[in-house]
Amino acid sequence: MTPEDIAQKARQIANAVETAIIGKSEVVELALAVLLAEGHLLIEDIPGVGKTTLAKALARALGISFKRIQFTPDLLPADITGSSVYNQKQGEFEVRPGPLFANIVLADEINRTTPKTQAALLESMEEHQVTIDGNSIPLPSPFFVIATQNNIEMAGTYPLPEAQLDRFMARLAMGYPDRAAERRILSQQQHTRPLEQIEPVTDAAEIVAIQKQVRQVHVDASLQEYVLDIVNYTRNQPQVILGASTRGALCLMHAGQALAAIRGRTYVKPDDIKTLAVAVLAHRITVRPEYRLRGITPQSCVEEALQRIRVPVD
Repeated sequence: MTPEDIAQKARQIANAVETAIIGKSEVVELALAVLLAEGHLLIEDIPGVGKTTLAKALARALGISFKRIQFTPDLLPADITGSSVYNQKQGEFEVRPGPLFANIVLADEINRTTPKTQAALLESMEEHQVTIDGNSIPLPSPFFVIATQNNIEMAGTYPLPEAQLDRFMARLAMGYPDRAAERRILSQQQHTRPLEQIEPVTDAAEIVAIQKQVRQVHVDASLQEYVLDIVNYTRNQPQVILGASTRGALCLMHAGQALAAIRGRTYVKPDDIKTLAVAVLAHRITVRPEYRLRGITPQSCVEEALQRIRVPVD
């Protein structure tokens, strides 16, 4: 596929998704970039703003399989990975795959389940396989996890530790739509559900092919240095306990390649990195408690880095 073909396909996917997700073009573009960069997405926001709808709409537009897991305190690792069951007819154990065996997996309210079950999900995200009774079974390709967290009602939750947050390529917030977009939502969904009318515009094989081409997008040495400068700045800020990791630097570069491809280019620009930096790096940063009381946030730390670091010339 040519860069123009990839950009056109990305527009078709985004247009299909935006029939159900109105007024959130930037969120849709970033979610698509994470998918094409072979990453995973964490969406943290209040209930009812379209987190689940975004995952379902993407799956429908891409023409790939979708499973939703509602995380609860009593959920066990085997409930999501699957287990071995004895088949009396054949006299042997057979594997019954869990809901992780899908192209897009929505891990709804991931912070509502225990760390053991969270770890089972995050292991599959990293390795693209699950282990059942000692046997490693590959997951389908593409494999894309969208996990959600509500940032209210935190009582009784199990917050993801920093090492596990680091496994997500990006963290986004949907936010409320503006009044015009919300009016369109009310009008469109008065009698029908736009989500059910989304038709596939691609398939799994084509998505995998695009993912491979995304990694061929050129990243100049000066841009690699720019990424490293941003990451190192977050580590050396006095208000920060934990700065962005090396995985964060890799994710920022790979997401930049995907965003460039979506926008029809064969090379990454500084603007791609700046667009993605907060979404990719902020959740990897831990601010000291005394600075949190002053209103300093991980997002503001990344924004400060973007302001202070010299931008390479295109």
